[in-house]
Amino acid sequence: MTWLVTGGAGYIGAHVVHTLRSAGEPVAVLDNLRTGLATRVPDDVPLIKADVRDPAEVATAMRRHRVAGVVHLAARKDVAESVADPLGYYRDNLDGLRAVLSAAAQHGARDIVFSSSAAVYGVSPTGRVDEQSPTAPANAYGRTKLAGEWMLRDAAEAAGLRFVALRYFNVAGAASSDLGDVGETNLVPRLLRAAVDGRPAQVYGTEHPTPDGSCVRDYVHVADIADAHLAAARALRGGRVEAEILNVGRGSGVSVLEMIRAVRRCLDLDLPAAAAPPRAGDPPCVVATAHRIREVLGWRATRDLDDIVASAWAAFSPSC
Repeated sequence: MTWLVTGGAGYIGAHVVHTLRSAGEPVAVLDNLRTGLATRVPDDVPLIKADVRDPAEVATAMRRHRVAGVVHLAARKDVAESVADPLGYYRDNLDGLRAVLSAAAQHGARDIVFSSSAAVYGVSPTGRVDEQSPTAPANAYGRTKLAGEWMLRDAAEAAGLRFVALRYFNVAGAASSDLGDVGETNLVPRLLRAAVDGRPAQVYGTEHPTPDGSCVRDYVHVADIADAHLAAARALRGGRVEAEILNVGRGSGVSVLEMIRAVRRCLDLDLPAAAAPPRAGDPPCVVATAHRIREVLGWRATRDLDDIVASAWAAFSPSC
């Protein structure tokens, strides 16, 4: 069976593509290349430049490449941008998923791995969440991911699809130098750029109800994330799962100030911290309880914080 990876030229998507391909899984990529890079896609993997929101384009790709399963990553994911442009996020993220599910039902692509997010939890009273924790997203991005889970479940029941929704926590690092995160919004590349430029690292909020006042997140290596997709794809194909929503994290919280210290260790450079106002829609603390994914898929994160920072630095280019 061929897996169609939407958003497969993006940062996370490209890691998923390389991992599936290295494991012997046939793959095709659909990406509009608005933020993705064609150079990330291996030469022997078909790349369809198309808008995932267009059901006809998605259906054509599925038919042409005999797709039997979809790994759906194509989406917008900037929290601050989603607060400023909520309707754009609802349009792009939900219309894209709707097009994928419509085409999948039409062409018999029964198995779906969906890129969800820890943003569905919002502000947790304890900061630690499992899959049964209340979902109350604090921003439009998180709401589109939660609505996507609802859409996925309803479509699966109606059309006989099987699915795994993976709720990522904070993804960072790189598996190789050509697959680094070149975005401007994620914390680790922002800190690396600040260190290289000799600028202070911006800390958005220093009076949160956390041990050091800065936001706490669960950072997980992108290579571990890719491994989780492979495990989910194989579990679906083997009929071992039907409908699962799973946290994907290390289960360990790291504050922004702790991450700054990790970057200092890795680069052996001074990186001062500068306080900035907290960002709208930014929960103080979100950390995974990740027991369920070990039980269902046999997956667990194997890379630690220093691995994440060192690999991100090895792939970082000041010219990005």
